[in-house]
Amino acid sequence: MTFEHFKKLVDMMFVPNEAGGVQQRYDSVDVRQLPPLVLAYIGDAYFHLFVRGRLLSYEQSKVQVLNNFSAQIVSAVWQDKAYHSIEPMLTDEEKAIYRRARNAKSRVPKSASVAQYHSSTGFEALLGSLYLREQNERLYELAEKSFEAISQAMMAEVQNKK
Repeated sequence: MTFEHFKKLVDMMFVPNEAGGVQQRYDSVDVRQLPPLVLAYIGDAYFHLFVRGRLLSYEQSKVQVLNNFSAQIVSAVWQDKAYHSIEPMLTDEEKAIYRRARNAKSRVPKSASVAQYHSSTGFEALLGSLYLREQNERLYELAEKSFEAISQAMMAEVQNKK
């Protein structure tokens, strides 16, 4: 990022207030009004942190291993598998959030199929919505079930390749 680009972002985001601080543009967040990709942005951050915390149950000293493994787990390929494993648990409202984000237009990376990437976007948006609504028990329940599904699928894949 060039300095000019950085300056433009700062000018766009931060406006000084009368006390010399930074004026907030919004007083609250209406989750229903947020674009689905914004929900996915929040859900992605939550799931990254959740996975990193869970991996400490298995490894506590090798940061590079933790980083590489967490990046693999939160990839679109594995999040797609996670979503399909938790789908039967979801309410109609949660499925609607997923579908809205899954159908949002976005750029697809080369590391996953278009369907997997869109599915993972829906999964992340669902988590982001729960996080922003502070539905913490439900959020933890779905994240934990997703982590379990991913770890079991990873173990099965390793066994099948032996």
